[in-house]
Amino acid sequence: MPLIRSMLTGLVLLLAAGMAQAAGNQNYAKPLLPSGPDPWVVQRDGVYYYTATSGNRIELRKTGDLRQLAHARPVVVWRPPAQGPGSTAVWAPELHFVEGKWYLYFTAAEAGHNDDDHRHVFVLENASPDPTRGRWIARGMLKTAHTGIDGTVFKHGGRWYFVYSAYVGDHSDLVIAPMVNPWTLGSPQVDIAAPTYAWEKQGGRKILEGPEFLPGPDGKVFLSYSASACWSDDYALGLLQADGDADLLDPAAWRKSPRPVFASSPAHGIYAPGHNGFFKDTQGRDWIIYHANGGPDWKCTARRAPRIQPIGWTTDGRPNFGEPGAPPLKKP
Repeated sequence: MPLIRSMLTGLVLLLAAGMAQAAGNQNYAKPLLPSGPDPWVVQRDGVYYYTATSGNRIELRKTGDLRQLAHARPVVVWRPPAQGPGSTAVWAPELHFVEGKWYLYFTAAEAGHNDDDHRHVFVLENASPDPTRGRWIARGMLKTAHTGIDGTVFKHGGRWYFVYSAYVGDHSDLVIAPMVNPWTLGSPQVDIAAPTYAWEKQGGRKILEGPEFLPGPDGKVFLSYSASACWSDDYALGLLQADGDADLLDPAAWRKSPRPVFASSPAHGIYAPGHNGFFKDTQGRDWIIYHANGGPDWKCTARRAPRIQPIGWTTDGRPNFGEPGAPPLKKP
């Protein structure tokens, strides 16, 4: 018996070492799927749920191994109505588990009016433990102060917040609001960031979009965002930071990185990385998922494909995203 136990222990250690080596040798420049703009992943109870912009429908995939995502069957969980608000141009769905139920937040426009003046964020609700099953109920359009896109939600300090990309004049800003419930916003709705740097104004538009929450290991609060027009190779991620005990509804609480934190990497064949999300794997490690093009000047089309890689943390508690296709391999 001791010999058998020793052999089994050795086998487990060998398998673990092999898995670690495989993870270290993983090609992070390779996309998970050939197409998948605005990708999103959430992990719950060991299952990864994936969604992305799919046209006039919302699809979910579920898998125990994101490397096998291409083999996970897409399930259409919702189709828009034929007319009225939210009936066309369904973009950027995000799946969140909020107070015991699943919610899908997505951008959509009104049929016949696919323009900035008619884009809003909508929400669906599902009480099933498995979001690929059960019934999705439309909870309607969130009443934002501006038209806008790319809504996300997060919980911090026992309070739920909603952040989106608002059309403000000739530019797009990030606006935050407290939440009364998953489909109702409280007040105030506060503009916390506008395009101010040259790298946020490329491609002929001044844009901050795709805000995403990332909690820091020491309590800091981070919001990534995608800057510039998505059809520009200069499309890149910026980062906002606030202290954990700050009033997140105070614009002065947020500090913006002066440079992109994740940008094109010609060396790895990755261009215009953006519209990301964050998730934890089953071991508690932080990962980024994002879309990118595989060549220069591919514009803003369905050729944008989802990629993932682990992220690290600096000694002062800031995220280290590494370079697209080559994440940080150890803690700085």
